[in-house]
Order: sequence, then C-alpha cells, then structure tokens
Amino acid sequence: MNILTLLIFIPVVFGLIILVLPSSLRVTFKYITLLATFVQLCLGIKMYLDFKTGPSFAGISNINQYQFVQKLPWINLDLGGAGKLQIEYFIGVDGMSILLLVMTTLVMVVAAVASWEIKSNLKGFFALFLLLDMAVIGVFCALDFFLFYTFYELMLLPLYFLIGMWGGVRREYAAIKFFLYTLFGSVFMLLVMVGLYMSVKDPVTGSHTFNIIYMMNPKNYIDGSVFSVLANGSILGMPARTVGFVVLFIAFAIKVPVVPLHTWLPDAHVEAPTPVSIILAGVLLKIGGYGIIRICMGIFPEVAHNQAFWLGLLGVVSILYGAFNALAQRDLKRMIAYSSVSHMGFVLLGIASSTTEGISGAMMQMVSHGFLSTMLFFLVGVIYGRVHDRDIYNFRGLASLMPRYTVYVMVAFFASLGLPGFSAFVAEAFSLIGAFKSQTVNGLLPQWMAVCGSIGILLSASYFLWTLQRMFFGQMSLKGGEFWKIALTDLNIRETATLLPLALIALLLGVMPSLVFDKLNESVLAMVSFLSGK
Repeated sequence: MNILTLLIFIPVVFGLIILVLPSSLRVTFKYITLLATFVQLCLGIKMYLDFKTGPSFAGISNINQYQFVQKLPWINLDLGGAGKLQIEYFIGVDGMSILLLVMTTLVMVVAAVASWEIKSNLKGFFALFLLLDMAVIGVFCALDFFLFYTFYELMLLPLYFLIGMWGGVRREYAAIKFFLYTLFGSVFMLLVMVGLYMSVKDPVTGSHTFNIIYMMNPKNYIDGSVFSVLANGSILGMPARTVGFVVLFIAFAIKVPVVPLHTWLPDAHVEAPTPVSIILAGVLLKIGGYGIIRICMGIFPEVAHNQAFWLGLLGVVSILYGAFNALAQRDLKRMIAYSSVSHMGFVLLGIASSTTEGISGAMMQMVSHGFLSTMLFFLVGVIYGRVHDRDIYNFRGLASLMPRYTVYVMVAFFASLGLPGFSAFVAEAFSLIGAFKSQTVNGLLPQWMAVCGSIGILLSASYFLWTLQRMFFGQMSLKGGEFWKIALTDLNIRETATLLPLALIALLLGVMPSLVFDKLNESVLAMVSFLSGK
C-alpha cells in the first residue's frame, strides 16, 4: 500500500477500533489514540528521510516534482454526450507539503498527549479527534481539487463538535462562529472549483478534470472558458481569474487567519480544550498558508503577481494588529492566540514578495510556528489544568514555585519572539529579507513593508517579556493563595517528555535550518520561476 494512503487512513482504522470497543474499556482509548498518532509520526519521519531532492524534482506544474504519488480512479460518471465526470484519488507531496506533513504528525502526537486531560465522553472525543487527524493529513496530500475540498470540508465537523462539546463556558458561540466563518469561505470555493473543472481538460483523455497540476498549466485550459488565461470575460466587473483568485484567497485567509477575517480565532482558542487549541494553532492555520501557495498562487500566478502589494499590506496589518492586541490581553491563552495572528502575518508577507528568500521564510515560519504554538498552548493547558485560571494578573512569582515549567515557558517565549539560535529567527529574517529584496528584484513590495514587519518583531518581544515579568518573577502572589500553592505543582514526567522534544526542535531548526531548506529548495525555486512567468 502507498505510504501516503497508509498515513491518511491509519487514524480511521484506530477510530473504528475505539467505536467498537465497549465503554468499560474507555481507559484504553487515550492509549489507542496515542499509538495511532505515533505510528503516523514514524511514517512521516520515514517519508522525510526517503524524500529525494535535486534539479530533477523541480517544476511546479510537473508531476515529476511530486513523490509518493498514488493515482486511482474514484468517481467515474458517464454524462452521455457531455462526456465523463472523472474524479481521481490523486495524492502526492513535494518539498513544501512534506515538511508540513511531518510537522503535523508530531503536533498530533502532542495533541493526543494533551487529550489525556479529557474526562467526559471519551469515546466520542477520541473518535472525532482521529477523524480530524485523517482530514488534516489528507489536505496536505491531495493533488485533486475535489479530493482536497473533501478533506478540507471534513475538518469542519469534528472541530465543531470538539469545541462545542468539550470547550469552555462560551463553547457553543465559539464553535458556531468558527463553523460559519469557515463555511462562508468554503461555499464560494466550491463555485470556483466547479468553474475550474469546466475550464480545464486532461491532456491525455480530453475530459474535464479536477487535477490541480493540470490546472497550473495554461496549455490545459479550454479556449473561451471562464477561467482561461486568455479569457476576456468578467464577473462582477472584474476579470474572471481575478475573481477566482480573490474568492479562493478569502477562503484560505480565514484559516490563516488574516486581518480582518481573524475574529473567530481568539474565541475558538479561548473556549477550545487544550488539544483542540494545539491543532488549531499548530496545523489548521498552516492549511490556510499552504492553500494560498498551492491553490491560489499555483493556479492564478499572474493574479498573485499583480495583487502582491495588497497581499503584502494584509500581511503587515496582521503583524502589527495581532501584536498590539496581544499586548492588551489579560488572558494568557488569548494573548498567544493574537500572537499567532501576528506571526502568521510574516507568512503572507514572505509569500507576497515572490522571492526565493521570502517564500522559503514563509514556509520556515509555518513549520516553526507549528512547533512553537503547540508548545505554547500545551504550557497554557498545564497551568489551566491545575487551577482553572489563565488571567495573567492572578499569578506572580511562579518561577520559584514551578522552576521547570518556567524554563520551558522562557524557551517558548524567547524562541517565539525571534531570538537568534531559534527557528523563528531564521523564518522571520528570511521573510523580511525577501520583502526588502522584492522592490529591487521584481518591484512588487515597497521596502516600508519590511520595516513595519521588523516593528512587529519588537512588539512580540514586548508582550512576551512583559508576560514573563508579570507572571513568573517578583514576589510570589497568587489569587488562590495557599490552595493554589499546593495545586501548582511542577511539570510531571508526561509533560516534560512532551515539551522537551518541542524545545529541542525549535533549537535544532534554528541552528540547522538546512533540515527544512534542503527539502524545500527545489520546490521554492520552481515556484518563484513559475510566478515570474519564466
């Protein structure tokens, strides 16, 4: 069996096992879930090690660039004189998706460990957790737009219930808001997907196709079709391809999230249980960035080139707006949620630059933020699990009470604010270099955008260091008094075993970024060449 197929559907098998087991064995559900995610992690590491690099794997619209490919007929419907409806189970990965895939497998292991704190309706929780696991892995593997959309939509159902049933006091509100925001973008994405299907033909069979790789090649478009590169048609007074790009961008920008489409994120994070917050920040936000690169820019490169200024501006606004909001928060979890908005702004800024450095930095930022946000939300879950409080001003002097916990908080904070030697420094530096270089290389972004991005790094240092000073240093003062002193025990073995690998990865990628860039290089060079029309 293809290793990608195995990776995608392992969670389903383990989820079915959980569903058929009697509730009297509910204590085993967390071990079964952890085993499923650990097997996925092992497969992901094997794929990373087996992934080949070199010039022969370049070419964004070249099937040879993708590895571990499997292509099987899925839906074949004879339409009579109108031809056939052909949808394929088509999966594969390139240098960009392999990194996000491996990152996702590790994040899911951490989320599975964090799920051990769940005490109610374990069968339902872990079954939905594994269904979500399958969907997020499938998104990074799908090369057929219909298959991609299927996995993309499949994420909605488990996330809605995981937030709405196991979340905080306002969980129903947060779950509905998240669902409606995402569904809004997805409905219009469906219309563009159908339009692309009617515009693109399979060069072998001549039939319409959902093949994403064929959609990237202008030669495969039917003359006069709505999304043909040479089409003169318009929708709502704009060129059809511009409308298609904007609609798809909005759908993925909601996931990133890009200001002003971000308002679901703080509510979802605050109300979601810790494992769901980890998945939201560690994986779901990266699906938005991946979709912009793979779908928006891959299918509509000339529109992405023409609208680069506005993409960069949205990135800068997200960086600054998220940082200022993080400064104003009292709730530790909400502060970290807004910091995610700010840090993901660097992804959009790097992508908009259309330079090798910028796109490489954007990809590095997605990988780095995946690990660091996972670490941050796990740390918040630790303290909330002990005293059920996250208000920054209700804690002071925690360093003397929880020294090991404080060390990991300091590592996560300093790594996230871009301290040299950690992964976020490399990511943000490359994104800013790409933004600075863009004006001289392709004239897309003015240099003041890079300057504003740099201010965002300064602001991130402000809210992280201020939080560190307020909560962990100074004379001990706890809202719960002596009861909290007893409850706030330091990290146990399970928590330490979870946090230590994340801290080491943040350091390792900062010292050896080649672990990411070596796998990424050919795909990024091909993307930059593709966007420039060379």
